[in-house]
Amino acid sequence: MAANWLKTSILGVALISVAACSSKDEEDVYVARDVEVLYNLGQDNLKKKRFRLAAAAFDEVERQHPYSVWARRAQLMAAYAHYQTNNYDDAVLAAERFLQLHPGNRSAPYAYYLIALSHYEQISDVGRDQAQTLKAQASLTEVIRRFPDTEYARDARLKLDLTLDHLAGKDMKVGRFYMKRQEYLAATMRFRNVIQNYQTTSHTPEALHRLVESYLALGVYDEAKMAAAVLGHNYPGSKWYRYSYALLSGKDMRPEGKSGSWLGKLWPF
Repeated sequence: MAANWLKTSILGVALISVAACSSKDEEDVYVARDVEVLYNLGQDNLKKKRFRLAAAAFDEVERQHPYSVWARRAQLMAAYAHYQTNNYDDAVLAAERFLQLHPGNRSAPYAYYLIALSHYEQISDVGRDQAQTLKAQASLTEVIRRFPDTEYARDARLKLDLTLDHLAGKDMKVGRFYMKRQEYLAATMRFRNVIQNYQTTSHTPEALHRLVESYLALGVYDEAKMAAAVLGHNYPGSKWYRYSYALLSGKDMRPEGKSGSWLGKLWPF
């Protein structure tokens, strides 16, 4: 037992060295190890929540024994371990590699889900670039499309709603910025995008009100009346409808549906 403990300890130290000492100018130290020892070391480190060591062990399984049945298991375990250390790029790469080699494996749904989680966890605030949010949206949608009746899809639907709300929030922030600069046409395009693409999010009532404001500023009164009518029809008790109604009343106008409006195609009434 003492010999096994010593072997595992030495192997753990070796893995740390391999993970820490690699560089562009220096090749990783390669020490051949039994596949079961490597895999079990990875599992043991997972149980102890030493995720970096676990990831290093599982990566070594694939590197040293790429054609073994252990390598297939290790790919997904490495992806999970990388995810746990917030090393999302490596988690995605490991999960994608697993799917490329084993697309029909029964663990494929989890691999897709792990990719989606890795993108989702990197979503930044609405003031920054939303590239990760778009990746999260695409990967969450892929989980739902491929595995609609799984627990992964159920969770993906919840996260997708939050992702869409985040993207809508970005458009709202930019739209408000344009309004402050009195660039009403540019603002209108942002608010319109929220209405057309993120209609089910929490930002929709405000987006409709901002359209009323922008259209009034541009002198496009029929569209302003239509936006207010849609707002009143769908969110009659919201503060945004009260604001829009007051704006129109101040100009001797009322909310009114107009035929031919792009809003009427989205909300016929």
